[in-house]
Amino acid sequence: MIFIQTYDPSHLPATAERGEIATFLFHHLDTYGDPQPDIEKAIDYALGKDNAPGGLVLTARSGDTLTGAVVVNRTGMRGYIPENILVYIATHSAYRGRGIGRRLMEEAISRSAGDMALHVEPENPAKLLYESLGFTNKYLEMRLKKEK
Repeated sequence: MIFIQTYDPSHLPATAERGEIATFLFHHLDTYGDPQPDIEKAIDYALGKDNAPGGLVLTARSGDTLTGAVVVNRTGMRGYIPENILVYIATHSAYRGRGIGRRLMEEAISRSAGDMALHVEPENPAKLLYESLGFTNKYLEMRLKKEK
């Protein structure tokens, strides 16, 4: 049995659990991940730290085992940019193929007010899940990274 837990600015995880979620995402995002400090920033944003617009953090557990996690950030925009962006989703490598990612996505979509965007690498197997949930590829994303 998988239990889904939702956190947001009005319902925060314990500090240890926040760290567990960040570490989980860092390890289970595999080649599609970011450095752990960046993951922690996205989680803090979703939880409304420093007056950020907030969002959602969802976790899936089987008993005491964290089996999946999602981070959705509100963009603070409406209409011309989707109101939400799915920043991270990962399923524990030992639990993949059991529908946990789909359940987390369905819950994230249901609990988010407004449209949602996400970025996915073309070869990422999760792309098929996103398409089955109604996500479409409308644009090619390009980024300019300024040197500091």
